[in-house]
Amino acid sequence: MNEAVTRVEAADISAILKALPHRYPFLMVDRVIDIRGTEYGVGIKNVTANEPQFLGHFPEAPVFPGVLMIEGMAQTAGVLCMLSGDVGNPPYTVYFTTIDKAKFRKPVQPGDTIAYHMTRLAKRRNMWWFRGEAKVGDQVVAEAEVGAVVSGS
Repeated sequence: MNEAVTRVEAADISAILKALPHRYPFLMVDRVIDIRGTEYGVGIKNVTANEPQFLGHFPEAPVFPGVLMIEGMAQTAGVLCMLSGDVGNPPYTVYFTTIDKAKFRKPVQPGDTIAYHMTRLAKRRNMWWFRGEAKVGDQVVAEAEVGAVVSGS
């Protein structure tokens, strides 16, 4: 007997808002595509000139902060964890716990679209580790390994 398996392949902003506690101006992912369970997914962030960080980073030559790209990677991984069904029934929250091997390769500016390519490295109980590459087009602009814990509220 075949049982229907629900498979999420993409998450729009409403699904992201249900999965994560983050809200504007700290939500760093607009949608997640190409979801392959918890193994892989691509978060999309459209960088716009009216975002608050550009008031001070830097007014004359705006550059999207690298730490916010790392946060976008972590949020993308969090969406993968929360939508996977592997965490049980809500309410649960995913908390960013570690950053390793972070590198910033090229500045990101308003008008760019960042794609956070996240690949799961490991999972043990309620702990998850992912490797991420932030890309604009085919250029890697940042990379890091991030860890998270899923906790009951």
